[in-house]
Amino acid sequence: MAKGNLISGNIWEEYSQKVQNAMNAPKNMGEITEEDAKALGCKLIIADHGAESCGDAVRLYWAVDEATDIIKDAKFKSFGCGTAIASSDYMAELCKGKTVDQAVKITNIDVEKAMRDDPDIPAVPPQKMHCSVMAYDVIKAAAASYKGVDPDHFEDEIIVCECARVSLGTVKEVIRLNDLTTVEEITQYTKAGAFCKSCIKPGGHEKREYYLVDILAEVRSEMEAERMKAIADAKISGSGVDSDLSFEELTVVKQLKAVEAIIDEHVRPMLEMDGGNMEILDIKSEESRIDIYIRYLGACSGCASGATGTLYAIENILQESLSPNIRVIPV
Repeated sequence: MAKGNLISGNIWEEYSQKVQNAMNAPKNMGEITEEDAKALGCKLIIADHGAESCGDAVRLYWAVDEATDIIKDAKFKSFGCGTAIASSDYMAELCKGKTVDQAVKITNIDVEKAMRDDPDIPAVPPQKMHCSVMAYDVIKAAAASYKGVDPDHFEDEIIVCECARVSLGTVKEVIRLNDLTTVEEITQYTKAGAFCKSCIKPGGHEKREYYLVDILAEVRSEMEAERMKAIADAKISGSGVDSDLSFEELTVVKQLKAVEAIIDEHVRPMLEMDGGNMEILDIKSEESRIDIYIRYLGACSGCASGATGTLYAIENILQESLSPNIRVIPV
C-alpha cells in the first residue's frame, strides 16, 4: 500500500500528472478472488515480485480465459513507494485485453511511456525507473505461472541495462557498427545508462554483472585486434620461412627473420599510422613455448592498448602465421 505523500516542493515537477494521479488514486489496485475469476469464466493467476535494491514489492492478479489466453481482468497490490504504485497501476491496465503472450512482451519502457503526459518528457526521474522494471518482472512471473515454465524462459538475452531493457548483444553491436568510443555515445544510441545509471560502472544504485565501461573496453580491444588481423591473409606467404620446416625447427636467426617479415608486412604499418613502432629484442624457446620479447617505440610505448588489444593482435598474427606456440612479451 502507499506509504503516504513524501514528495514535496519542486521534486513533483519530475513526475508526470498521470503518475501523480495514479499514486493518489490507482484504478487497478485491489485483488481478484477465485470467485471473481470463476464469474468471468477465467483461471486466477497470482504472481509476486520484489526489488531487493529498494524493498518494494508487487503482487499481480490475472483473470485469464484459458480458451483464448486473453487476460480479462488485472489488478495489483503494491508495497512500496508511490512510483511503484503508479507503475503497477499502468502495468495492470496494459495487460487487460491482451493474450498472455502479448502481455509478456510489455516492457518497462512501455509502462514508463504510458505514464507520460508528453511523449518526449520522461514520466519519472531516472532513479525511479527501476519501479517500472519491477512491473515488467512481475508480468514475466505471472506468464510463467500460467504457462508452467520458469520466468527465465522469456529471457533469451543477457540484459545489461534493466531500466531500458538493453541487451549485451545490442550494446556490443552498436559499438561495432557505429565505432563508438565513449559510454555517453552508447547511451545516446541505446538509452542504456540513461536512467538509474547502475549499469555504467560499479558503485551505482544496483550491482550489475556487466558494466558499460567494461563492455566498451573489451569491444574496443577486440576491434583493434581485428583491425590489425584483417590485413593478414589466412595463410601468409612471403615471410622468408622455409616451407619444409616448422617454425620450431628453424634456427633462431631464421626465426627472427620470419618474425620480422610478418611484423614488417602486417603490423608495423599499422603502428606507424598511429605514430608508433616496435622492435624485436629476443626469441627464446622453452619446452613447447616460444617467447618473443618486443619493445614498443614512439606513441606505442605509452599506449594502454600495448598490453591489451595491440598485444593481442600482434600475438595472434604471429600465432596464425608462424606457430600457435608463440607468446609475445613486451618489455
